Amino acid sequence: MAKIIAGLGTSHVPAIGAAIDHEKTQESYWKPLFEGIQPARQWINELKPDVCIIVYNDHASAFSLEAISTFAIGVAPEFLPADEGYGPRKVPAVKGNSKLAWHIAESLIKDEFDMTIVNEMPVDHGLTVPLSLMYDKPDVWPCEVIPLCVNVIQYPQPTANRCYNLGKSICRAVESYPEAIRVAIVGTGGLSHQLQGERAGLINSDFDENWLDDLVSKPEELKNVSHTEYLREAGSEGIEMIMWFIMRGALDERVKQVYRFTHCPVSNTNYGLLALENES
Repeated sequence: MAKIIAGLGTSHVPAIGAAIDHEKTQESYWKPLFEGIQPARQWINELKPDVCIIVYNDHASAFSLEAISTFAIGVAPEFLPADEGYGPRKVPAVKGNSKLAWHIAESLIKDEFDMTIVNEMPVDHGLTVPLSLMYDKPDVWPCEVIPLCVNVIQYPQPTANRCYNLGKSICRAVESYPEAIRVAIVGTGGLSHQLQGERAGLINSDFDENWLDDLVSKPEELKNVSHTEYLREAGSEGIEMIMWFIMRGALDERVKQVYRFTHCPVSNTNYGLLALENES
């Protein structure tokens, strides 16, 4: 059967993609970040997942406020990089796994999650930056990808508890798939940051570090933190952190923290990375 072999959490700051694309990773501003992610790159290279389920939020590239889906899963065989206003990133096309994606979609819907099934969509920095962080600049991405898009833009967003339970349902779906496929699940977004308003530039490193501690060791408690607390402590865009719960829910209750790294600031964001494996 298929199996989820690991979980990765990472911020998806768009400027990181620009730094990689324009060969700026060794400049003084960026070098500490890219040195800090190297152990995670080595780890993912050793794991060699066949498929990565990447949980992210679209930034008005594939969806608009005309129709808002809480959870959307991409089932296409290929997803092209989106033009976010300055041309598409010059990265490889993202290859999907339609057969597994449709299986997961059917399983989730039977598990009473109302998924939007998407047959065609461009993927923006929310998905491509995590791939670049994992794999740098390959000619072809070394894994297939199933995009899972979450609404964290328009109120009301799903709760962290709902995301956590979705992760559990994804785990059941993957493990009921009959082919031997190694799957990694990637939760993206956050950590604390706010991009507009009177609190623009807000970063709360203490909240972020405590949150990472609890996500690893006691997610059942952390999942009950309210949206209001995320907004107050982590900023308006810090609500993206709820997407990490889908990754965490797809893993066992007890996990091993393989690697953790934070760096501040990265383009007005507290960057965070977390690599997890099941203890068993």
